[in-house]
Amino acid sequence: MPLLRLALLVVAVAAPLANARADGVDDARALLRQGQATAALTRVDAYLKDHPKDARGRFLRGVILTEQKKPDEAIAVFRALNEDMPELPEPYNNLAVLYAAKGRYDDARRVLETAVLAHPGYALAHENLGDVYVQLAARAYAEAVKLDPKASSAREKLKMAEQLLAR
Repeated sequence: MPLLRLALLVVAVAAPLANARADGVDDARALLRQGQATAALTRVDAYLKDHPKDARGRFLRGVILTEQKKPDEAIAVFRALNEDMPELPEPYNNLAVLYAAKGRYDDARRVLETAVLAHPGYALAHENLGDVYVQLAARAYAEAVKLDPKASSAREKLKMAEQLLAR
């Protein structure tokens, strides 16, 4: 499966997330860049105690948890962000990536479709949505081949989908 890509705070940030001065979030982000995820999480958690609604801090916390291979905790962070700030597409994107990593492609599709509705110009969500559609198509073609092994059309389509997934 092609790797769906996370929206990183440094790379893809919505305007409400980007307008901020140097603070604990910036410190945590710097620590994360240095490979110090545990220290980064400690720093962002300290920041969030004083700023519990801060979208940048919450988003970064989800990214850090993802980096630490704690997908269930990261999912909870991104879901809460989606509920509190549905206009931001990045938390939807990252939630979808985590769902896809767990094989939950229907859930990933649903949240990516929401992301592109919230921000139609968000290219990364469109690309990830395409990857999810290919995965869903491959599953459907594989099932068609399983049900009718003589279905040459489904077999050819499955092969094309698998080629896309291998990239």
